[in-house]
Amino acid sequence: MKKLKLGLPAGSLQKTTVEMFKKAGFNINVSDRSYFPYIDDDEIECTLIRAQEIARYVQDGVLDIGLTGKDWIIETKSEVYEVEELVYSKQGLKPIKLVLAVPNDSPIQSIKDLEGKKIATELVETTRDYLKKHGVNARVEFSWGATEVKPPKLADAIAELTETGRSLKANDLRILEVIMESTTRVIANIDSWKDSWKKQKIENIVTLLKGALLAEEKVGLKMNVSKNNLDTVLFLLPALRKPTISYLHDDEWVAIETVIDEKKVREIVHKLKEAGAEGIIEYSLNKIIP
Repeated sequence: MKKLKLGLPAGSLQKTTVEMFKKAGFNINVSDRSYFPYIDDDEIECTLIRAQEIARYVQDGVLDIGLTGKDWIIETKSEVYEVEELVYSKQGLKPIKLVLAVPNDSPIQSIKDLEGKKIATELVETTRDYLKKHGVNARVEFSWGATEVKPPKLADAIAELTETGRSLKANDLRILEVIMESTTRVIANIDSWKDSWKKQKIENIVTLLKGALLAEEKVGLKMNVSKNNLDTVLFLLPALRKPTISYLHDDEWVAIETVIDEKKVREIVHKLKEAGAEGIIEYSLNKIIP
């Protein structure tokens, strides 16, 4: 049987990624003692690897496909085929940022002030390239973790990935500059992408993952409305396309079904009731395939 070798990011993205695959229709069972999770698709072989390493293993053909951040593709300078961008992170559906940060009371006010300084980071090459582009010579050292606590005693500044900036603030740091924004990418080995079976399998997986992400902040909404109030209710309803209207046994009433942003429901549900909508039902979605 043909197999597609899939690399899943271990660590901070692991839980979110496994949940996304579940919504896409793939059940993955991760054991604490194994780096080879079970997936309920006999044509896929899963491996859990740190996101920092996935791009290199995909490049070398150890994996056919993997999910990792754009930041690590750039950092490792891996030659891979980027199949799709999937905007999600460990805390939500948004990009992360690689930032230069310094202590709040540091005299450093611009990137030029980093000349001759020491910077701690996991993304050494990316940081060096950014400094070089701005004509700044600084000592960039690899950080094995707990990077936020290193200034000012162990480093003058750090280059760190952040989603919300809360950890930086908690460690009395301020952002000096944003080096780059990064999102999760589905990447494929270049030779694997040329294989027709593997390419089709990858495209099918990506379609389902995109559908799961698209549904993440959406909900379905159903309600009954009399024809006299139909126009007023329809005016209140945003939709991906147009709401679906079905006629009920009572000719004077219709059923409306639509898909909207989950946060929008709390803004309009009382307005819908005031406009005459009855039996309003909100339900979650697993996938939306455009």
